Amino acid sequence: MNTKLGTTTRRHDLDWLRVLAILTVLVFHSSRFFDLEDWHVKNAAQYLGVQVWIIILASWMMPLIFAISGASLFYALGKGKTGKFIQDKVLRLLVPWVVGLFTHISIQVYLDRLTHGQFHGSYFEFLPHYFNGLDLFGGNMPWTGMHLWYLVVLFVFSLAFLPLFRWLKLGSGRELLERTGSFLARPGAAILLALPTVAILLLIDPDSTLGNWENGGWYYINYITFFLGGFLIFAHEGLQRRIQGQRRLWLASGLVMLVAAFAVWRGNDPAFGSLRFNVIYTLFGFGAWSFVLTILGFGMKHLTASTPLLKYANQAVLPFYVMHQTVLLVVGFFVARWNIPDLVKFLIIAASSFGIIMSLYEYLIRRVNVLRILFGMKKEARIQPASAREQVLAR
Repeated sequence: MNTKLGTTTRRHDLDWLRVLAILTVLVFHSSRFFDLEDWHVKNAAQYLGVQVWIIILASWMMPLIFAISGASLFYALGKGKTGKFIQDKVLRLLVPWVVGLFTHISIQVYLDRLTHGQFHGSYFEFLPHYFNGLDLFGGNMPWTGMHLWYLVVLFVFSLAFLPLFRWLKLGSGRELLERTGSFLARPGAAILLALPTVAILLLIDPDSTLGNWENGGWYYINYITFFLGGFLIFAHEGLQRRIQGQRRLWLASGLVMLVAAFAVWRGNDPAFGSLRFNVIYTLFGFGAWSFVLTILGFGMKHLTASTPLLKYANQAVLPFYVMHQTVLLVVGFFVARWNIPDLVKFLIIAASSFGIIMSLYEYLIRRVNVLRILFGMKKEARIQPASAREQVLAR
């Protein structure tokens, strides 16, 4: 383990994977118009193939993002005092969540109510109803902020596990962290990270109250295992080398687990606690970790260079995530009604939404400091013009 590395070296592989993962979220939500499950806005025709595609993406997409978040927290520790750390998390996570909750998230709720026949009228007629209370208490305002739930959950995780992470990286827990990483660095042992994930999947009834606390295809509590796992992996260089070296093994493992899970599932959800339930979710949990290890391993191997594109995209990634679902739903609300092939609809929704989001970022959010702060970015320092004497000396 090299804790000093965490305070001096930027991991470009994590930056690349974060950007690529958020782009995957855009593809994922662009597909939600066409899968078999209910969503805020739906296309008239839905497809089993898209449902399978959604399950495949959900099996690793948010787990990977939480693993990256845990790894990023490892590298953030030691850069300042606890107060500065908390302030940074408030500005990066809570501020865009609150801003979204009181602004553009209302558009998503309006479209949801409109397409489900629960409201008839214009957006401005609906707006007073949006502010009549939280959805937990019968109102319309979603406490999660719709897709912004990730920001809230990550904020809670970051603060809740901060003492543990500080103890492990900077305190007397360093020996435990080193021993755990060394054990997992043995050939094939990294898959043991899946055991807590699988245990949670097997113990929680999907129809229970705790089972309803889920998003992105996973229980909120499940994301803790990926968050902790990401921290642990990037705290130990030997474990990272092993994951990188076995990346193809993890890919093969993930594919086998996924195919086996689909073969047992066969489109029919089993009863909680049944043998088939336990087999499916065991395969799903081990498969998810196999894919996370695969992607991290390939990232460590191939995504090591910094480029101007990465620097730009890394700054844009949070505002992009904050805006993406609202823009997608507005675009999809109109496109889904067009009389054109559904594949063309999907391509138009994804491509045009990407263009709109990036235009809003480039020409508005990135250039206005107030908006930068509201969308979780750092204030851009204005370059002061050089004095006349400095200009002369520079010639």
